[in-house]
Parts: sequence; structure tokens; C-alpha cells
Amino acid sequence: MAKALIIGAGGVASVAIHKCCQNSDVFNEICIASRTLSKCDAIKSKLEGKTSTKITTAQIDADDVPALTELIKREKPNVVLNLALPYQDLHIMDACLAAGVDYVDTANYEPEDTAKFEYKWQWAYRDRFKNAGITALLGSGFDPGVTSVFAAYALKHYFDEIHEIDILDCNAGDHGYPFATNFNPEINIREVSAKGSYWENGHWIETEPMEIKRVYNFPEIGEKDMYLLHHEEIESLALNIPGIKRIRFFMTFGQSYLTHLKCLENVGMTSIEPIDFEGHKIVPLQFLKAVLPDPASLGPRTVGKTNIGCIFKGIKDGKERTYYVYNVCDHQECYREVGSQAVSYTTGVPAMIGAMMLVTGTWKGPGVFNIEEFDPDPFMDALNKWGLPWKESFNPELVD
Repeated sequence: MAKALIIGAGGVASVAIHKCCQNSDVFNEICIASRTLSKCDAIKSKLEGKTSTKITTAQIDADDVPALTELIKREKPNVVLNLALPYQDLHIMDACLAAGVDYVDTANYEPEDTAKFEYKWQWAYRDRFKNAGITALLGSGFDPGVTSVFAAYALKHYFDEIHEIDILDCNAGDHGYPFATNFNPEINIREVSAKGSYWENGHWIETEPMEIKRVYNFPEIGEKDMYLLHHEEIESLALNIPGIKRIRFFMTFGQSYLTHLKCLENVGMTSIEPIDFEGHKIVPLQFLKAVLPDPASLGPRTVGKTNIGCIFKGIKDGKERTYYVYNVCDHQECYREVGSQAVSYTTGVPAMIGAMMLVTGTWKGPGVFNIEEFDPDPFMDALNKWGLPWKESFNPELVD
């Protein structure tokens, strides 16, 4: 029996909290903490009386390391699950170090003033966490997260060497809005409008935003346009999968989304550079976030499915092999279960599972780890149990 301190009260946090409450045998107590206490209390009110997990709430500014450290020491959790903004990762890691508590997140750190995300800042904490005797588990979402576990599982069971990985993220959901994002608009638009990159033969190859397009026939969905993006799990997989020659990440986008995004870029609304507006400094992208639909509100109106998975090419017993492992998730089924759309669901469920791996001692070790560095089998089993069953193919359609 364990206690989790969950920082954040958005769409992903709501899913993770629901799943923790379904998993009361492991999480008998949780504390939900966020800058906006009313959001924490709203989630608590939805779940009280439906779970044996004890739920408390707290107001916290995750950028205030001393206050967060004090909250952790007061609550005495077994794990801190960071579902706040990626800008806050290092502050929350600092507080976990000061309080001596394990840490889990779903996305790597990125500076608020630079549209760039990479693991170097968090990897710099390795010795500090090791010396403190506590664990930091990085990237326990879906991508990064499940996709990295898929890679570890493929290497363990089906390959002697993996040479190529294509990570494919398809959201075929329709929310009915002319333009909206299925997760935090600020993070989503920064990610999509940045230059793309992929790993090949030991180095990065950079591309212009949306420069490389492919069409793929996704199981249970059909043909969709997808575009090569930079994504953080490429960096860790390039380090942790021996013999790898190429890793690419593709995400699907509809033409309406791309047209709206281009218009917003052309008029400066996706900029992260502060501007003067009526005597105040504002960041255009943050203002845009304020006027776009809240991703947490999309659940009731989103229909369709997601398909996220990995295609592997490599060698087994001297012979070439291909392998495709993926999950298909239905937006409306997610809404019926936990009140969210599938993008939040596919991130929130692995967040709970990663925290469970640590508090049960299934995964353990002092230091900072990416998720593929642990035994994938118990995590893969948990995906099937907790709502993200996976499927596999040994003769998949390949990406050219």
C-alpha cells in the first residue's frame, strides 16, 4: 500500500488519478496538488465514494521549490508523480531530492523561453539521485513512455539487434472544433512548429517543420498523412538500444489543423517571444492557449480512435525480421470510463503504471533512468490490465 503525491490537475492528471483510484490495492492514498486548488477539489469530488483510495488536495506553485519540498515532507508520499508543465520538471526534481522521495514524469524538461526539449538537463541529475538513494523515472507517458517500453520488449523477446525504429502516433479523433489541440496547446504547438529531426548512423539529421510527409495505413483507422517530428524518446533510445542505426518519429495531422496552424504562425500567434500589449508583457502563444478550448473539455465531443506504436527492423538468429507493436484506443470509450479523450488517457494510464512500478519495488534503483532501462515485461502486462491492450504484427506495412 502506497501514497502518491500527484502534481497537476489537467486532463492527463485526471486520468492518472482515476486509474490510481481504480488501483486501490497499490495506491491506498493520493494527494492532488496544483496551483489552482479548485481543480484538485473538483477531481476529488468526482471520485469520493467511488473508491477506497483516500484523496486529499493541496495548493502548490510547483516553481516554488522550498514550498514544494515542505509539502512533500508533510505528505510523506512514496512517489511524486509530476503531471505539471515540462518547464517545472527540474524544480520538482529538486524538491524530491530535498525530501528524499522517488520521482516520475511523462515528458522531459524544456526551458520556458526556448522551444527546445532534450534530456541533458535531467540526465545531469543522475549522480545526485544516485547519491540520495532514490529513483527518477523519466518519460512514463505513451510517447515517450510506452513506445520506449515497446522497444525494450522487442529487443528482449524478438531481436538480437534492432537497426531501425519508426514510432507512429496517429490521432484520428474528431472534436468538431475548427482548431483545438488534444493536449496542452502551448506544448503541442511548440512541438509541432519546431524543426524536425531524426537519428541516423550516430548523429542527428535536422529537417524543416513538416518537411517530411508519409502516408500510412493504420490498423483499425486507415490511411492518414503523417509528418516527421523531433521527439524526446529518440534521444534516449539512441543511447539505450545497442546497434541502432535509425530512429524516426511520425505524427498524423489533418489538413485543417495544418492550415490553421500556418495562419497562426504567419500572424505571430505561435511565438514564444514576449511582446508589449497595452503596457503589459505577454507571450503570444500563452495568449493563444487561453482562447483555445481546454483539452480536458474535449472528452464528451471527441469521436474516433488513436493508434500509437513502433515498427522495428533488425536481426534475429542471423535473419532479418520486422515487428510492429501498437495500441488502439477509442476516444468515447475513454470518456465513458474516466471522462477524458484518448490522448489524455494514453498518457495518464502509463503515468500510473510507472508510479506503480516504483512503489511496488518492481522497478528500482538509485539514479535517473529512462523507462526503457528497466525490464519491460511487467509494464507490458500492466498495459493489458489497466486499459491499454497492445497488438502485434510480424509482417507490417513499412514506412519508406
